[in-house]
Amino acid sequence: MIQRVTGAGIRPAAQTQAPKRGNGSFGAMFQQELEKSARQPVSGVAFSKHAISRAEERGIQVTPALMDQLAGSVVRAQAKGATNILAMDAEKAFIINVPNAKVITAITQDEMKESVFTNIDGAVFL
Repeated sequence: MIQRVTGAGIRPAAQTQAPKRGNGSFGAMFQQELEKSARQPVSGVAFSKHAISRAEERGIQVTPALMDQLAGSVVRAQAKGATNILAMDAEKAFIINVPNAKVITAITQDEMKESVFTNIDGAVFL
């Protein structure tokens, strides 16, 4: 214990009370933070290196309007609890990891005809 020396002698320093934190366990606090971050809206979407190279190879133009559409897709999917989605329109599709707001790959209309999409738990139309 820390003690403070005063003119009248030695007395214990004033103890401050620690802030209350739910039930106090680290696991519970960590879970609360994860849930809080999951509820926060996504401010933007990023492209992985793979997705950037696929978009370039396939001639997909990434415009500010498209980025807004993708961000909106992530927000809508996040509200439904999806983690990996297929966001698509008639000409292109994107696989997006919702918790990280990251585009994993980009696909053109021609490639969609022959594709099977796996490991997704939602689809959003742009």
